[in-house]
Parts: sequence; C-alpha cells; structure tokens
Amino acid sequence: MVAIRPYRPDDAAALSVLTLAAIRTTALQAYSPAQVTAWADHHSVERLTSGSAKGDVILVAADAGDRPVAYVVLEVGGHLDMLYCHPDHTRQGLGLRLLAEAETAARAQGATRLFTEASELARPVFARAGYVLRNRRDFTIPSSGGEVAIHNYAMEKRLG
Repeated sequence: MVAIRPYRPDDAAALSVLTLAAIRTTALQAYSPAQVTAWADHHSVERLTSGSAKGDVILVAADAGDRPVAYVVLEVGGHLDMLYCHPDHTRQGLGLRLLAEAETAARAQGATRLFTEASELARPVFARAGYVLRNRRDFTIPSSGGEVAIHNYAMEKRLG
C-alpha cells in the first residue's frame, strides 16, 4: 500500500537517492548514456530542500514502511518542477496519483493552470492526466566534457 503525504525534511536524502535511481535507470529507456550522466550530475538535493524552504508543495508517495518511492514538486504559481518515481515502483499509477494531489494543492493556491517541462518518459503520464503538449524543448546541459544536448516537453493543463 502506498500513501501520499506531505514532504518532511528527513525525506531529503531518500528523495535524492530515488531521483538519481530514476535518472540513472529509468531514463536510459529514452535518453543516451551521455544525456543520463549529464542529467544525474545536474541533480542536487539542495534544490529540493531550498524549494521546500521557499514554500514549494512537495508530495511524497510512501510505501507501507513510510519510505518514499515517488514524489512531485509544485512551485507557487502552478509550475510542476519535478515528478520522479523509483524504478522499482513505476507503472503503478503513482505519477497520476501525485499529479491529482498536486492539482488539488494548486487549486487551493488559486492557480488557474499547471505547467511543466516533462521528460520523454514523463510526457505520457502528464498526457493521461490531461496536460496538453505545447512544444518540444531542445537545450544543453553542462557536463564534464562540455555541453550535452537533451530535450523535454513543455506541457500545461488549464484548471477550470
């Protein structure tokens, strides 16, 4: 049984491990090893903890032992910054559940739309949750060998 609950500061290390596992394992289904390495190197637990400190809503899917297995970050203004699921817990509907809870939180904040930059693998989850594809975003990530080209998708959902 997986429950959705608010983030707690003691979740930070587990969410960092979860994020890197998702990037280094799951992302290889759609991105090259060089892209995955650059992406993983770009990850920082401080980004998560500073977001929490500034008021981001972080919702955690936790297993029966209260261990985080997935999470979503909703920034003020309706931006979904992160949606990650541990590789051992994919394809169980956790992404959709987290997006539904984030939508409830966004509505409570008065947001009129949600928007994100979805990875190749997250794009279908967002589409199933009612997000509309706006455009593909091609960009580079700094890497030890220079810049690595990668892409994601700008998506949004209007809240009525």
